[in-house]
Amino acid sequence: MAGIRIEHVTKTYGSLSVLKDFSLDIADGEFVVFVGPSGCGKSTMLKILAGLEEASSGTVHIGGRDVTDMAPGDRDIAMVFQNYALYPHLTVRKNMGFGLKMRGTPADVIDQRVANAAKILGIDHLLDRRPKALSGGQRQRVALGRAIVREPQAFLMDEPLSNLDAKLRVHTRAEISALHHRLGVTTIYVTHDQIEAMTMADRIVIMKDGLIQQIADPDTMFRRPANLFVAGFIGSPGMNFLRSPVFDRAGVPTVRLFGREVALQASASLVGRDIVVGLRPEHIAAGAGPVTFEVQPRLVESLGSEKYVYLDVPEENRTQVARIENSDDEERPTDTIIARLINPDERAIGKHITLSFDPAHLHLFDAKTEIAIQ
Repeated sequence: MAGIRIEHVTKTYGSLSVLKDFSLDIADGEFVVFVGPSGCGKSTMLKILAGLEEASSGTVHIGGRDVTDMAPGDRDIAMVFQNYALYPHLTVRKNMGFGLKMRGTPADVIDQRVANAAKILGIDHLLDRRPKALSGGQRQRVALGRAIVREPQAFLMDEPLSNLDAKLRVHTRAEISALHHRLGVTTIYVTHDQIEAMTMADRIVIMKDGLIQQIADPDTMFRRPANLFVAGFIGSPGMNFLRSPVFDRAGVPTVRLFGREVALQASASLVGRDIVVGLRPEHIAAGAGPVTFEVQPRLVESLGSEKYVYLDVPEENRTQVARIENSDDEERPTDTIIARLINPDERAIGKHITLSFDPAHLHLFDAKTEIAIQ
């Protein structure tokens, strides 16, 4: 096992800058997830760590060694790819041991490591099958097993679950998390699915346009997003955004949301500023509360124990901030917000409904810089 240090790494292709001054320290045994929309630079950074891409500038250290100019085979890391990359003519046993065989590892050592990894992954009964006889989840476990037998200093995983169906994805991500806790090997995992990031990571590195937006553990990322992009990306559904100027009401900074005056728990210095107010869907409740308003839903989606209620944003509260909030990198319309109602009363869902929220749950962002206001 080993810690990883990335210092001021950049990557350019001609005039196109893909990574911009990327720096990060990863502790020995930590599980770190790089997450962000397509084209943000996360996979490029992983390839630089693996030695499959050359950094334009900066350095990479693994286990205290400067590996910036080392070949991939000399870095003592193991990669798990999106497409499994299994040899179709080899059995599971030979696929898992192939890398060790190419390094000249003795056959008895290979057999022992393959057997141990197969037992850990629950595929010891599949060792004599070929990939075509396996399901997608089984193939993914074989790919994981091939990495495990290497006994590397670090695992690098590039969207390993993206080819699986939704139910199998949930099961396999739990397996990977359990595997990490069992082995304790430093792991960097790349995904554009924020749910994978939130459920698996010790720390999340969220990226946009080649820049790190925030580095934090999942709870901190959710409760204290650094800016509007992070706030809209993390959470399912993503945070709602409403724009309003701040005015003074009896010495208290106040905004107007859904036609109601809302006192802010913030400094009086905000008065006169234009801000974006964030409110998570789960912090909107059915019925009366501290701030109550009535709306006519645009759409109601039932998920059994909860309902997603889509609402039109009042004209005065509309903002141009787009939220990328699913694995297909699609944006939610800026004239719509979502209320996530847990176990709602069926009678509350009709032509008009009463909703409410507590101002204590509001997040405040500067409308110009998009940075969180602490």
